[in-house]
Amino acid sequence: MTGAARLFFGLAIIYAICGMALGLHMAASHDHIQMPTHAHIMVAGWVMSAIFAFFYHLFPAINASRMAVVHFWVQAVSGIVLVVSLFILLSGHDGAEPVTALASVGFLAGMLIFAWNALPALRGKV
Repeated sequence: MTGAARLFFGLAIIYAICGMALGLHMAASHDHIQMPTHAHIMVAGWVMSAIFAFFYHLFPAINASRMAVVHFWVQAVSGIVLVVSLFILLSGHDGAEPVTALASVGFLAGMLIFAWNALPALRGKV
């Protein structure tokens, strides 16, 4: 694996470890207030990053593009800010809500970049 594929798969592994650690913490403490954060880490982090990694791995021409790297950085930065700010928000700090909202918009922007990168492959133009 190279390029954006490698970056995304490394990020997916980090998300999986963090999500599982949070899940174990919730189970041990019997406090499940962070369940939405756990779900975001596992689905938006681990699953989506792994899917992005395999897509880019399967399409080397797209993986080698500058837009694949742009996609990684937008998705990675906004995703990390999203789950950290969501954790803070659900811990009772309402001041984190604007940051969470902005990070959510950034995460959507990353998905739109992915769509821009992936749609030519669906049309057979790669």
